[in-house]
Amino acid sequence: QVQPVESGGGLVQAGGSLRLSCAASERSSSMNAMGWFRHAPGKERELVAAIRWSGNSTYYADSVKGRFTISRDNAKNAVYLQMNSLKPEDTAVYYCAGRRGSLLSGVEYDYWGQGTQVTVSS
Repeated sequence: QVQPVESGGGLVQAGGSLRLSCAASERSSSMNAMGWFRHAPGKERELVAAIRWSGNSTYYADSVKGRFTISRDNAKNAVYLQMNSLKPEDTAVYYCAGRRGSLLSGVEYDYWGQGTQVTVSS
């Protein structure tokens, strides 16, 4: 099946760092763009960062600019989210998602992972 698989979530103190990994499948035919979403209880799911498999275009939500970095390893079909200076408000389930098109934001994503929990304590 075409489904990303996330890993790397966990519990971290405020100010700490965490790196999420996403393993994608059939990216060449099915997933031209990849994004990291997060969903916290009582809040709407939001796109945190996104990247294409080619080129250098990226997207970041204003809330994470300067703290989070999205990157890719094409040889491994992997996408990463390096999260630094974590805040309690970053606590959420983080999802890796892919889409067939190349647009990064303001669009629907087609393939979703099951999510990985990130908890930031004070």
